[in-house]
Amino acid sequence: MQYSNLIPATLVKRYKRFLADVVLADGEQITVHCPNTGSMKNCADSGAKVWLLDSENPKRKYRFGWELVEVEQQYLACVNTGRANHLIREAIESGVVESLQGYSDIRAEVKYGEENSRIDLLLTGGEQPDAWVEIKNVTLLEEDNLGTFPDAVTARGAKHLRELMAMVERGQRAVLMFCVAHTGIERVSPADHIDPEYGRLLRQAVEVGVEVLAYQAAIDMDEIRIVREVPVLL
Repeated sequence: MQYSNLIPATLVKRYKRFLADVVLADGEQITVHCPNTGSMKNCADSGAKVWLLDSENPKRKYRFGWELVEVEQQYLACVNTGRANHLIREAIESGVVESLQGYSDIRAEVKYGEENSRIDLLLTGGEQPDAWVEIKNVTLLEEDNLGTFPDAVTARGAKHLRELMAMVERGQRAVLMFCVAHTGIERVSPADHIDPEYGRLLRQAVEVGVEVLAYQAAIDMDEIRIVREVPVLL
């Protein structure tokens, strides 16, 4: 994904989940949209450098959206969780995700399961079973370049793991894909200290055959794209 004309600013605070106050380079303070429903732990420190995208729609209540943040004054993270599905799809289509090659069709947001879910990507048209791919965005950096998920207790994430396990029972491929949108994360593990139930379900899912992958994005002021696989530690 290409960026154009990212606008630098300094974070004042993030609040009400979807809002953040920032100070622009000229000193003006404005409120921007925060496209992230998580806790954004370690990615929303006051005083951090951030970058915004202009929707170029003056009718929007909050014209600017928060896109990137500098973490620990050395790493970049994409806080816009809406990018993850696009990035992973792009990586599959370009051949970066080698284990998900061999399919002729990719569909997004397909209804499935017994708990009223929608799968992020459904890969069909291959010699192997259809692949149901659930994508999670990882931006929580812990010690020693370890990234963990989730950054808050997630009942929705637990539901998705149950749905993936059910697909394996039906003879399908089920894949949990961690989209690592943080340049400082070198490996990924479940955040047992935040949501132990999610960690338990994730390990159970692996035992029954759910595939768990993690791919990291390269991020700069011009582009964000998936570039490499990183280990998942269970």
